[in-house]
Amino acid sequence: MSAYLEAFRAALTSLAGHRMRSFLTTLGILIGTASVIAVVSLVQGFSDSIKNQFSDLGGNALTLRAVNDNENFRTGKLNSITFDDIEVLRYRLGGVKEVAPVMVVDAAGASYRGRTAMPQVQATTADYSAVNNRFPKYGRFLVDSDDQGHRRVAVIGTELRDQLKMPENPVGEYFTIGGEWFKVIGVMDKQGEILGFSQDNYAVIPFDVGRAKMGNSTTPMIYATFTVADLKQVETVRDRAKRAIRESRGIKPGKDDDFKIEAADSFLKQFNEITATATAVLAGIVGISLLVGGIGIMNIMLVSVTERTREIGILKALGATRRDILVQFLLEAGLLALLGGLIGIALGFAIAITVSALVPGVPPASVPLWAVFAAAGFSALVGVVFGIMPASKAAGLDPIEALRYE
Repeated sequence: MSAYLEAFRAALTSLAGHRMRSFLTTLGILIGTASVIAVVSLVQGFSDSIKNQFSDLGGNALTLRAVNDNENFRTGKLNSITFDDIEVLRYRLGGVKEVAPVMVVDAAGASYRGRTAMPQVQATTADYSAVNNRFPKYGRFLVDSDDQGHRRVAVIGTELRDQLKMPENPVGEYFTIGGEWFKVIGVMDKQGEILGFSQDNYAVIPFDVGRAKMGNSTTPMIYATFTVADLKQVETVRDRAKRAIRESRGIKPGKDDDFKIEAADSFLKQFNEITATATAVLAGIVGISLLVGGIGIMNIMLVSVTERTREIGILKALGATRRDILVQFLLEAGLLALLGGLIGIALGFAIAITVSALVPGVPPASVPLWAVFAAAGFSALVGVVFGIMPASKAAGLDPIEALRYE
């Protein structure tokens, strides 16, 4: 053990004696590691932001959506969820607890005291709040009587409130959606932005009011999220719902579904898989620079062996074995790479924080612990691997010839 400690001390002394050369040697590793950490931090931050958006959706929630392929878009014959499908979920399907249909309303903008905005207008029911675990900051959400009484009321997002320059608590104020007057009954909690797109520029109105507003001239875009009363029966209810919706839509046996019923968190699972793949690919591409840095270390170490030929001869004359020389040079190469890796980790995280702070809509950077250890470990490994050739060359020098070297 003492021999290894002495080799470690000698490696540190050698690196400290050539500070500038050591820094320049580690520059490739430093840049590569910083790039990897910056990319992973930004992707991980975006992933965490998406996870937070879907964290409130329980495992007992299912979502019904229409399915359209390239042929549908090419011909313009798009599949859509119908009001009859919603009625099936509400009244003909056992085991369903709450149903929250959502319809995108084609509105001509909103206005308030001469100020205008273009929010996304959605029509839904009172169950939406409970199904999605989203609640108002001010006022209340829709209730069943709003639908039954066809009341012109709306719950708005904070971005719409700010664009229309409404009061902080605008409950009781009146504004227009598509030229029709609506009363503000609530303001939802702020959701923030994703990649510069606001999630708070919207208005929610009663489902039947939106249905009447759309009329019969346009096919509405509808999806529905519904919860299952018993968590253990999720798959059973999903199968029942699939059969019931197929019957409602008149799909013949053997024909493919033109809709899908999936767990509400399935998007999150798919996103996690995509994020993991993207992180691995991007980190792999950027990590190529680590290999370039390793080649730089190998070149400098080969030069160092040539410069220190007489030193190696003296060490061997004093009794140093081939293994001692090999360990010392491998330690030097590994320390060079590890030093560059550690500085690169700090620099990469700083870059990621700066980007997330300066670019609107980019979520806060997040560095997973595995990325730190992987970057540091891979950096040291690169140094050792690319240090093998110089170390072997140094260990293989003949002591007599080395002492004669000028």
